[in-house]
Amino acid sequence: MADINRLKVVLVEQKKTSKWLAETLGKDPATISKWCTNTSQPSIETFLEIARLLNVDIKDLLVPSDVNRLLKQ
Repeated sequence: MADINRLKVVLVEQKKTSKWLAETLGKDPATISKWCTNTSQPSIETFLEIARLLNVDIKDLLVPSDVNRLLKQ
């Protein structure tokens, strides 16, 4: 399965931890871990909240769709 989000990368760029994100969103750290490894995905609403918290555009949290298409070839 191709990666869908860049959450782990953006957290590193922002010098934030998954633990910080879990505490800030009130989510279980295991949930954040699954998001960071692309095992599961947050809802669109949660992506918007994460983008707000990290002060980034929501598009920065997603792998561009054309990259996913190239990976499948």
